[in-house]
Amino acid sequence: MDFKLTADQDALVSAVDRLATGFEAKPTEAHGFALIGHELEKELEDGQYFDIAQIPELGPLTAAMAVERLARLPCTAEIALSMLVRHQLPGEWPRPLAVAENSRPGRFLATAKTVLVIQGESIGIVQPAAHEVEAVESLFAYPMGKLKEGTTTQQLSSSEAANIRKWLRIALAAEVSGLLQAAVASAVEHLSTRKQFGRPLGTFQALRHRMAECAVLAGGVRWLALKAAGTGDEGDAALAASHAQESATRVVYDVHQMLAAMGMTLEHPLHLWTYRVKALLSELGGRGGQARSVAQHCFGGSGAPG
Repeated sequence: MDFKLTADQDALVSAVDRLATGFEAKPTEAHGFALIGHELEKELEDGQYFDIAQIPELGPLTAAMAVERLARLPCTAEIALSMLVRHQLPGEWPRPLAVAENSRPGRFLATAKTVLVIQGESIGIVQPAAHEVEAVESLFAYPMGKLKEGTTTQQLSSSEAANIRKWLRIALAAEVSGLLQAAVASAVEHLSTRKQFGRPLGTFQALRHRMAECAVLAGGVRWLALKAAGTGDEGDAALAASHAQESATRVVYDVHQMLAAMGMTLEHPLHLWTYRVKALLSELGGRGGQARSVAQHCFGGSGAPG
């Protein structure tokens, strides 16, 4: 696939990069698990960045690149679903979006204006009232919430649900891509400055090899996510989500080992990316769900619908 950007796409990506630069500062006083980017979200709203995918000259590929870039920031906001999934919904639905999967807590769910409710093979949509959602305490670096039981949803048709699942996978892969790249960069920075035996840790060959493998895995996630966004193919989406969750498991383990005890402290910002990844590892059925989807859409296998 040709990933060469048009002049319009290149201009948009550059604009997103300039906007993101203003939010790259790593917190020194914030010791919580989540760092919510309210100002980032406001700037994206004001600049109409959430409508990127709808603009013919830009499309979903450019939106996926924006999601990936913004996921690298230490702060978080509801971006991926709004940029890549919202415009696939039948009708007009307000943002921010959230997903309630099989009655589990979901990211941004306590403040979402539109919630996708996944129960097994079916998907419904609801605009919940304030009394129908509640915040949930969590170690994940996202604000988590839960949809209360008994909420009435508008059910999607099977074809609509299949399309939404596809774009949910693409959104997941694009977000994981940015998070993994930021986590690897944070670990590399630590290995470049932390010394042992009179030399930077990054000069030890064993550590360099492991970090190189992490960089390769993160790069693979990015290219598969962009390909899926560009083609809109169900098989590409399944492969991107599968590789994202598989690779994330390995990369998160390695980068935390690279930082040793520092990687387990809230004073170091690594958790702002890796603990967001951990929340994404179980979404859409987790690695097992993605494997079944790959079997179905890429190899014609049987199993639960993807």
